Amino acid sequence: MPQATHRTSVRGPTFIRLLARLTDVDVRPSRQSLSDRLGQWLDWTHAVALSTALDGKPSEVDVDAQAFGSAEERECALVRRALVSAIATDGTFAASRQRAVAHVSTEEEGAPEAVDYSVFRQRYLAIQRSMQAATGNLRGRLRDMLAQKSVDMARLADVDAVMERVLSPREQALLARVPALLGDRFERLRQAEQKALAEAQVSEVVPATTPGAWLDVFRQDVQSVLLAELDVRFHPVEGLLAALRT
Repeated sequence: MPQATHRTSVRGPTFIRLLARLTDVDVRPSRQSLSDRLGQWLDWTHAVALSTALDGKPSEVDVDAQAFGSAEERECALVRRALVSAIATDGTFAASRQRAVAHVSTEEEGAPEAVDYSVFRQRYLAIQRSMQAATGNLRGRLRDMLAQKSVDMARLADVDAVMERVLSPREQALLARVPALLGDRFERLRQAEQKALAEAQVSEVVPATTPGAWLDVFRQDVQSVLLAELDVRFHPVEGLLAALRT
């Protein structure tokens, strides 16, 4: 199968590096600092809300509030494992050898599987919604617990709430573009195989690739991207867990 064009190594989370490798997008290092780039996402109303969270007086700590313990740690781990399992076992992204079907629709065994990218796109978006709902719920519950731990922790919880409100819409808009990038990958892999098979037929040689093998490569790519995106979505949850452990 064709390999991605060699480009300068991309720094950043696995998610970003993986997308850069799988797509033709040339991610150039930014000349701006992280704080400068983040500042472009905040307007004056966001800045006021953040300043209030940092400098304002948090609500009173409830001494009778539920204490953070291993149960919450286990719940977060269970939610994450459930999402990982959902990605790994999803029928849309399963390799051909795993797709046990009672009745094969193709007349000729081994014929290339007819598939449209829209099926993958819709499933990817559905899993994204599941990840967003699950991590958002965990983040809110952990933040409520953090707010009852101490005055300083309550202030941190307020800051996290503001950051989620400010950054989440931009984050979701960017993540929603991932299926389009993967659609380009889908077409490149399919066209590359078609070209290789056509050249082999003209040359009257055995093709170097099995017809339809590109689709399994693509399915594995999508699973890898989803798992990397899950890591990104869990960063705020892991940050709150770390604060609760202190």
